[in-house]
Amino acid sequence: MRLNTARLEMLSLLDGLGTMRAVAAALHMSPSAVSAQLAVLEAEAHTELLRRTGRRVQLTPAGRMLARHARIILDQIKAAEVDLQGLSGQPTGPVRLAAFSSVIRAVVIPLAARLRKAHPSIELEVAELDPQASHPALRRGDYDIIVAADFIDGSMPLHPDVHTIPLLTDAIVLVLPQSQVASGAPADLADFAEAAWSIDMPGTYLSNLVTSTCRQAGFEPVVAGRFASYELLLAHVEAGLSVSLLPELAVDRHYHVATRPLRRPLTRHVYAAVRSRSTLTAASQIVLDELCDLSTASVHGWRDGSDGPPPAASWSVATEGRQ
Repeated sequence: MRLNTARLEMLSLLDGLGTMRAVAAALHMSPSAVSAQLAVLEAEAHTELLRRTGRRVQLTPAGRMLARHARIILDQIKAAEVDLQGLSGQPTGPVRLAAFSSVIRAVVIPLAARLRKAHPSIELEVAELDPQASHPALRRGDYDIIVAADFIDGSMPLHPDVHTIPLLTDAIVLVLPQSQVASGAPADLADFAEAAWSIDMPGTYLSNLVTSTCRQAGFEPVVAGRFASYELLLAHVEAGLSVSLLPELAVDRHYHVATRPLRRPLTRHVYAAVRSRSTLTAASQIVLDELCDLSTASVHGWRDGSDGPPPAASWSVATEGRQ
């Protein structure tokens, strides 16, 4: 049995993207060409890899198992190619990193600036991606490293193919116009039952967070604005038109707003993740190490009052790994 790596890549993409059409679009091929190549892969493997139900195709247990091996094989080939390019002793090559918007502003952009000076041969490509979309993208090989955040209750489902490295914890805070702040004491949300609220679009993480937290406090929030960006939401609050709840990492200090911790604290956990059974290239390992180091430095900087989110007692750096 000799398996073709190009066809293994197609199988891995099918596992991640779900349809022949999506795989064909990703590889700039026709769906019929992809289907034909996967049929050849089945013949090479002497095993049924795909099961067709109507117009849809699903991977069999053998197909899912081979797709997992395919991702490891493809990562090993990439690592070998990069290592050959880096025989000069300097880490080199592309590293693809995806993260959500607030951590890009606070951590990833400073990381990119640091790498440009210290490791100019590393080509860091940064993309903004929602935390819940980043895990599938990581598993199918779209990115080498992701930065994501779990749910407030710590219940973000983890996949066995993903290894996570905790970076920091991020408090949820009440965001107010500066004119409405009488003290910095922990806020009881019930006191804001009559306030106008700004939240994210329906069905999003932040919208659900505000709605559920206010309901737990005994009231339905009166929504004065829905915004898909933190910047617009903060501007709305700054203008005195609303209050909101935000992860502290998302509170840009360029806006003249105030924050108060919650009487019933809420926290999300920010972490990096890589594919668990794949070998990182030397360049990817440096990016990951620098990311962890910069997350620690950023938290301490914010506590000292430097640029970034305002300091809060609940900011901390995570130090224990989990899988």
